[in-house]
Amino acid sequence: MELKLNGRIWVETEGGPTLGPGRIELLERIQQSGSIRQAAMQMGMSYRQAWQLIDHMNTHLKAPVVISHRGGKGGGWAEVTPAGLEVIQEFKLLYQKFHEFLAQTGLGLHF
Repeated sequence: MELKLNGRIWVETEGGPTLGPGRIELLERIQQSGSIRQAAMQMGMSYRQAWQLIDHMNTHLKAPVVISHRGGKGGGWAEVTPAGLEVIQEFKLLYQKFHEFLAQTGLGLHF
């Protein structure tokens, strides 16, 4: 039987978990839809939960990752900032390296 290592990685700050696969997915969905509410619905979470995750990232990273614009006549919208786009790219690279490490480390495991 072939064994394979698997895992998830997240980044923590003094405030606790700040980045992980789910938060990166949220950022990507906001980028695609231009809406926190739409991104939250797509992920099956409440707007409040999505906003709390965004607020935590905005507060604990070096620069805000999402900027929201309140509604008006045409409704509100949200955008992922250049810092947010960099966070997405860097996290995906980290995640790729992590899984490469797991694949290399798992070679030769026999239980």
